[in-house]
Amino acid sequence: MELFGDFIAGFGIALTPEHLFYALVGCLIGTLVGVLPGIGSAGGMVILLPLTFQMEPTGAIIMLAAIFYGSYYGGTITTILMNVPGEVASVATMQDGHAMARQGRAGVALSIAAIGSFIGGTLATLALVLMAPALSEMALAFGPPEFFALMVLGLATLAFLAGSSMPRALAMAVFGLILGSIGTDPTMGSPRLTMGFVPLLGGLDFVPVVMGLFGLSEVLINAENPTPVLTKKDIKGLYPSVRDFRQSAGSIVRGTGLGILLGLIPGTSQALASFVSYGVEKAVAKRPEEFGNGAIQGVAGPETANNAHANAALIPLFTLGIPGSPSVAILLGAFIINGLAPGPLLFEQHPEIVWPIICSMIVGNLMLLILNVPLIGMWVKILQVPTSILSPVIVLFICLGTYLVNNSVFDVWVMILFGLLGYTLRKLDFPLSPIALTLIVGPLMENAVRQALSISRGDVSILFRSWLACGLLAMAVFVLTLPLWRLRAIQTRGALGRDVED
Repeated sequence: MELFGDFIAGFGIALTPEHLFYALVGCLIGTLVGVLPGIGSAGGMVILLPLTFQMEPTGAIIMLAAIFYGSYYGGTITTILMNVPGEVASVATMQDGHAMARQGRAGVALSIAAIGSFIGGTLATLALVLMAPALSEMALAFGPPEFFALMVLGLATLAFLAGSSMPRALAMAVFGLILGSIGTDPTMGSPRLTMGFVPLLGGLDFVPVVMGLFGLSEVLINAENPTPVLTKKDIKGLYPSVRDFRQSAGSIVRGTGLGILLGLIPGTSQALASFVSYGVEKAVAKRPEEFGNGAIQGVAGPETANNAHANAALIPLFTLGIPGSPSVAILLGAFIINGLAPGPLLFEQHPEIVWPIICSMIVGNLMLLILNVPLIGMWVKILQVPTSILSPVIVLFICLGTYLVNNSVFDVWVMILFGLLGYTLRKLDFPLSPIALTLIVGPLMENAVRQALSISRGDVSILFRSWLACGLLAMAVFVLTLPLWRLRAIQTRGALGRDVED
């Protein structure tokens, strides 16, 4: 009963005009930050962090948290309409989201993404309220061996990102792993694959690579073969039908569960949650061949997962004081600046602050749904702008977003290089998603293996001692072999059909 009373009291504070205003401002800024490619939630929060120094603690953290989860709503808009990932976590959504947009179903894709994001974010926040202590204990069970097994499971989703050619997908995955190893060796401190370029000592930033591979290459492809401008007659409705909701319901449920589970584990990212969700949806789909060609499940699952992850990632912060991403680390800094110490005692020592913040997250997700859905008609009109006008604007946004990540002109050149590379690979029919996935997972996997081997003093068997690690590895093997089982089942059905005809 005490928990319920604190929750209701928190709502009373979160619904005051002052705190509603802070949540609204954070949601609007977060959406804007998401729409501008490359800036990301962390960049927006860093820019505005000094403005919160003179604010009262509850309002300051409410606004920063709203920027954090609001940016994932905004990132979906450019992803679906322009095939440019506004947020790194939106890369998985591009494959089917933009395909739906070109089919005149951009409004449906944006609506399902907003609804899935609202459900995933709200349920993840309720999980924070109801199950935070138990879920945090579960998260503590993940040591380096379990984290390594989880990354292997993430790589196993390559089987569903392969498109028509597994060898080409594996080649791109290896290329992504090589890109992820560029920089300074984390143990020895020696340069790796830098070719003498000092700016590469810090490694390749994910944003310039993704902006080039997906964003700039899309502009180049459209310049060569301009896509037809959609007219009002081509737009097949702005909101989902009953059939769309029916097809998306399971994806939203699975995306919510995956996002919450992965959000509990510090070090995982929204992008990993999106990719894993996409792989799961393709694995359970009755018609997996539709993925990449406008399958609504390929939008609903990843978008729900990345927003559920964003909200669930705050559970380790609130209960253990562990930030799982740069954005959450900025929130941790905001807590410390205001004299608050996230951890087991936070709920006991400062309930008047922590509960309004949690309740404001539910309010903020509702605000984002109300803000985004009515504006879908306005966003869809972007597709009616001629390519000759839209393409220069997209290039400007890509360059601006890439530069603002580190205020680095070198990043802009990296983006241009990978844009040309992405254009070439797309012309040769090589899939780009495996590069993005392994670029994320590769460094995380390397760190997990190094930590595990340091603990065991070089004994590799530590990677297989835990039942949790073995279970995750078994799931990875199942995911990798699932296409073979499907092929065998199809062949069996075909043989049975021929026997019947004979």
